[in-house]
Amino acid sequence: MDDLPPPILLEILRRLGDSADVARCRVSSKTLNSLAAELRCVNLHWSYLRCTKSRSPPTTRSSITPFKEVLNKLVSELRIVESVSIGVEKPLRYAEFEDIEDEDDDLFLSDVDFVKAWLPRVCGDLVSLSISDFWVQSCWRRSDVLSLISSYCLKLVELEIKNAWLSVDSLTPMPNLTTLTLEFIRLDDENLEKVNECFPCLQVLNLIGVGGLKEPKIHLTRLKTCHWTLSNAPISISIIAPNLIELTLTCVKPKLLFIEAPLLSQLSLSLENASNFKVKEFSRLRKLHLESTSLRNLLAAFPFGKTVNNLTAFSTRWEVPIGVCKSIFELLLCAFPNVSSLTLTAGVWSEFEAYPGLGGLEFRVRMEGLKEITAYLTVNDIEVTLATIVSLLDSCSGVSDISMFIHRDVVSHVTSSLISRCVYHMAHRASLRWKWGMWKEGTKDAWISDGICQPTFQSFQFVNEF
Repeated sequence: MDDLPPPILLEILRRLGDSADVARCRVSSKTLNSLAAELRCVNLHWSYLRCTKSRSPPTTRSSITPFKEVLNKLVSELRIVESVSIGVEKPLRYAEFEDIEDEDDDLFLSDVDFVKAWLPRVCGDLVSLSISDFWVQSCWRRSDVLSLISSYCLKLVELEIKNAWLSVDSLTPMPNLTTLTLEFIRLDDENLEKVNECFPCLQVLNLIGVGGLKEPKIHLTRLKTCHWTLSNAPISISIIAPNLIELTLTCVKPKLLFIEAPLLSQLSLSLENASNFKVKEFSRLRKLHLESTSLRNLLAAFPFGKTVNNLTAFSTRWEVPIGVCKSIFELLLCAFPNVSSLTLTAGVWSEFEAYPGLGGLEFRVRMEGLKEITAYLTVNDIEVTLATIVSLLDSCSGVSDISMFIHRDVVSHVTSSLISRCVYHMAHRASLRWKWGMWKEGTKDAWISDGICQPTFQSFQFVNEF
């Protein structure tokens, strides 16, 4: 390998990604050892095995170099550093160790003293920084690492911090930062005032499981993509982002939810309910994912929907409608009349089976624009499921593609029977493309067939293997 040109060897080292693998290569070759100084990336994540060995008897422990010492050595050996990613592996991150005392700080990676020991050496060229802390040691220690980073890293473009308790005291503006991710964070900025003030040029913002919020308000004029999952139930939630294009928002039951994003084209909204739901018209909204325990109430609160052409409806609790004459399917098509692609998850489909509706010529005309239907089935009663599918397709004459995912717990002969009978009953729709698959909670959907027109019963006999 030493005979290869240095540029090729350097490219090999760059592609390794993991700094631990780079270190092994350096030991095996003098050439690789000398070239390693040209790398511009540090990626070091502590394994579960190393952690357990470091807490074993002294004879074994002495052979394990502490994480912080390893990182300091790596950083000191590089001429230019543009990216640093440090943390603990996922199994370790969420573990609870009885033998870890509160006083331990060997994996407290958002510790200001630790970060200050190496950050000044690399801050001049640093554009990306990721710190994934060890929650057992960081959850009770309040860190000022945000302030430290804002003081040193003037060129930083991407920042990610996970599993920490963060203070915003003395935080200064970072005008070059365009991407910020805070995940499983206790944040001492209950209304997000400091986030808005000190990160004014953010284009991508990910707030996943950020606690400590009371009346959070995102007001960022350059924001284009936002993923916000709230771990608690704040009083109100506000998002004002004139250039926002894609929003994923998961919350519980805020008293007030306000969204002002006129350029929004993709929205994924998951909430139980909102006492006061206010949005300014989304004239460019095309793709919408709605998830709620009270889907009917949420639909009634939506003041828009005419521009949506791709809709997913997800009900986390099956509703028994009282005193209503329209099915959930009819309500969806009334609220979003121009939908061409519709996905119904299991809860929504189960309610639809119980209350199919589908009455009147006017409604049939309204569904002519619907081209694709995806549904997740539990098949509690094959006759009811079959009748619902046939009735739906008879009413939706414009549908050309239909995808049906059957729950994996449904016995194989029922699955085979449903598939063959659906195809038989819709034989007059020669252009209808069927796609069949299987689904189960917590697993990835799997296709049984993909894009088959007029399949025969024998085509699906292999479903018995599942």
